[in-house]
Amino acid sequence: MEILSSGRENAIFKRKDTVVRPLNFYSSSVHLLLQHFEKQGIEGLPRFVAIEGDNEIVTFVEGETANYPLSGAVTSDIAVISAGKLLRRLHDASVGFITDATYKDQVWMLPECEPVEVMCHGDYAPYNVALSGNEVVGIFDFDTAHPASRLWDLAYAIYCWAPFKTHVYDKLGELPDQIVRAKLFCDAYGMTNSQRQQLVVTMIERLKTLVDFMKQQAAEGNSQFIANVADGHHLSYLADIDYLQQNGKQIVSGLMK
Repeated sequence: MEILSSGRENAIFKRKDTVVRPLNFYSSSVHLLLQHFEKQGIEGLPRFVAIEGDNEIVTFVEGETANYPLSGAVTSDIAVISAGKLLRRLHDASVGFITDATYKDQVWMLPECEPVEVMCHGDYAPYNVALSGNEVVGIFDFDTAHPASRLWDLAYAIYCWAPFKTHVYDKLGELPDQIVRAKLFCDAYGMTNSQRQQLVVTMIERLKTLVDFMKQQAAEGNSQFIANVADGHHLSYLADIDYLQQNGKQIVSGLMK
């Protein structure tokens, strides 16, 4: 079996056309969500196959992958536009899931966030999509899926795709370039003016929630988050919050043009 480069602590493997991943307390809920998307005809997502011992088996999403520092195809306008369109299809297809009677029985890694409008991917970043050429054609890693508003998911997605990041390793271009990419994503998704006006404020709230979650998980003994906090990952998010606060008016203005 091939260890996938995005695998956590060498625990995720590719086996032929499937992926072997550790089960989590929320896995059965994610399986139901993936089965819902499959019934809705959404292509380019993992399909639940089986459970083997302490592992889940899902299909492998074909395509090229990317990570920070962003370069090449994933930085193209086509990639950003197709990413926005695909997230819109995913959100629209999830509406039926949250109206189903069994929805309230499900549990998720991240808490439900009102108002609940859709199922969020929760980590719709360049490192969780598959590309064919410059086009985003697939999404994987639904561990952070949870119910919330469209804007809650869009806030983190656009933060990652612009990206409105300050660390030299993560940033791509300067603020005007980031605003251009953010607007491409907004337009492709079909965001309303009201959503655009609230986007930066929601990004800041989303990042604060993420930092709190990281610290909580570290305090509870989660080794992954203990390492993240020790490495200062949360400090990058805090710096990005300051960046968004300082440039919020300019960002919103650029998105509204």
